[in-house]
Amino acid sequence: MIALIQRVTQASVRVGERITGEIGPGLLALVCAERGDTEASADKLLTKMLSYRVFSDAAGKMNLPVTNIDGAGRAGGLLLVSQFTLAADTASGLRPSFTPAAAPEDGKRLFDRFVAAARKSHPIVETGEFGAMMQVSLVNDGPVTFWLQTRP
Repeated sequence: MIALIQRVTQASVRVGERITGEIGPGLLALVCAERGDTEASADKLLTKMLSYRVFSDAAGKMNLPVTNIDGAGRAGGLLLVSQFTLAADTASGLRPSFTPAAAPEDGKRLFDRFVAAARKSHPIVETGEFGAMMQVSLVNDGPVTFWLQTRP
């Protein structure tokens, strides 16, 4: 599985006129399941994302995870948005190939698993809507952006 995570001061996702998810300081994660990914892949990616140290400590070093964004135990928000285009093969031609992406039913199952596990492990979890045309707004803090990936 793949997650493109961005440290944000705020982020939201909209489907049509409806806001489906909105957070203040935290992580926006664009999440993609690839062919061959399993529930174990989803769990491993979530564990890494929740532990990944991208927030600054008192010395200004990236030493704090989203579970403790201020060093005093305050959790930041997670905004999880499915995005199958992260699996695109862009190695040749002028049009991306999406064959590396999981089939839609597998992608939805793994994304739903990822969200459910996140909600059990983290107090602030918001989402987009799988398969919908979404508009994502964010204020990237830094900017700080990282590509996380687990292999099946």
